[in-house]
Amino acid sequence: MASEDLESRGVTKSRGNPNAPSRYSPSYFMESTETVWTSWLVPMIVVANVGMFIVIMVVNNCPKNNLGFEGGCVAKFLGRLSFEPLRENPLFGPSSSTLEKLGGLEWQKVVHEHQGWRLVSCIWLHAGVIHLLANMLSLVFIGIRLEQQFGFVRVGAIYLLSGFGGSILSSLFIQNSISVGASGALFGLLGAMLSELFTNWTIYANKAAALFTLVIIIAINLAVGILPHVDNFAHIGGFLTGFLLGFVLLLRPQFGWLEYQHLPADAHAKSKHTIYQYVFCVAALVLLVAGFTAGLVVLFRGENANDHCSWCHYLSCVPTSRWNCNN
Repeated sequence: MASEDLESRGVTKSRGNPNAPSRYSPSYFMESTETVWTSWLVPMIVVANVGMFIVIMVVNNCPKNNLGFEGGCVAKFLGRLSFEPLRENPLFGPSSSTLEKLGGLEWQKVVHEHQGWRLVSCIWLHAGVIHLLANMLSLVFIGIRLEQQFGFVRVGAIYLLSGFGGSILSSLFIQNSISVGASGALFGLLGAMLSELFTNWTIYANKAAALFTLVIIIAINLAVGILPHVDNFAHIGGFLTGFLLGFVLLLRPQFGWLEYQHLPADAHAKSKHTIYQYVFCVAALVLLVAGFTAGLVVLFRGENANDHCSWCHYLSCVPTSRWNCNN
């Protein structure tokens, strides 16, 4: 981004997108008698993100605010909506100073200026058109299927809490850059899909295929996060939060329970959920509360998590002969 940002805080960290798991579909389920919800929350989130990006570009106003040090504005015919020079922002978007002004995640402001709201506001900001399109397409492919199966309340809770969890982990490890993007929330949905597969194991037909597909998708997207200028800590934090939330919020009746409801009253009753589902649920809930509490306490104490984990920075950027990770 802007040269002064490169020197003082490092570049803006965009949160890369998870690829849509198009082959992971309801065809894996052995029972299809459950309610199918109408998906409206996910489309509304997409509209909100697009609307917010337009607001960002209006506020950015490249023709007026760009000083020309990195070149001229891109797509000048868009007027106030034109993009910053590609040398400053190759994603076709605003300057890092605009993202900071509108709520981008920055450790200094969260901890020392008591702007904790940035842990949530950054989820609704994107670094450019490419960043926005990649995330919103992924959200449509991942989110609509989940919302149809589990409803808007549970999917909305996973989306927001995963984004929040990703922001906490990002702030603990990345303290010299601005971070924006919905990818922590999207990785949370992927994590919830994985835990949903585990906790509802008995109702899946093609278990191995479903598990293999999800693991490959998750592994590829986490691997992309080791590239420079991608906030992989937000991805990891969102994924872990969503994974735990899936055990709590995405429980399904075990296989065969629905059929038992139509048997005579004197027939042997079958439990709606298995013991291991309850165990997973309680354990995940305890870990969630403990994780959020510990993360927030450490964050607002102003501690740098890298001081306690000398190798963790490699989870977000691995230096090679083509790039370094100093920023």
